[in-house]
Amino acid sequence: MRTAWETVMATKTQIVFDCTDPDRLAKFWAEALHYKLQDPPAGFSSWQAALKAWEVPVEEWNSASAIVDPEGGGPRIYFQQMDTPKPGKNRIHLDLNVSGGPTVPLPDRKARVNHEVGRLLDLGASEQRAWDVPPRSKAELGEYWVVMQDPEGNEFCVQ
Repeated sequence: MRTAWETVMATKTQIVFDCTDPDRLAKFWAEALHYKLQDPPAGFSSWQAALKAWEVPVEEWNSASAIVDPEGGGPRIYFQQMDTPKPGKNRIHLDLNVSGGPTVPLPDRKARVNHEVGRLLDLGASEQRAWDVPPRSKAELGEYWVVMQDPEGNEFCVQ
């Protein structure tokens, strides 16, 4: 029998982006992930109303933003303003899995990925490179994904 200390529970997580424009990046990722901007605290009609009531200087209003999964299943994503430039390639990135997985024929997976890439380009992302790995045998399914960057240059994949 497990004690309360031994109970294994999933650790709640939050993904954090360091960025120059939290509002812009939050809006991009909210659209990209079908998330929504986090609601203002209880008792406030907007974040601006809360920040004003808390006497946060106007020049600090875009120092942070957050988005949440409207269904409550995905992690909260937090965007914090940093004045340091992005040093190079991300050491961690998001994969947006839109293809339907290996049970979907490769041409259909490619079409789904390309459709999503088009949507993300319209939101302000940029495309770096498409990877098209054809099956080498009848047993292999082939792979297809596109490496992209968000509006601040953070890499992510659409697969």
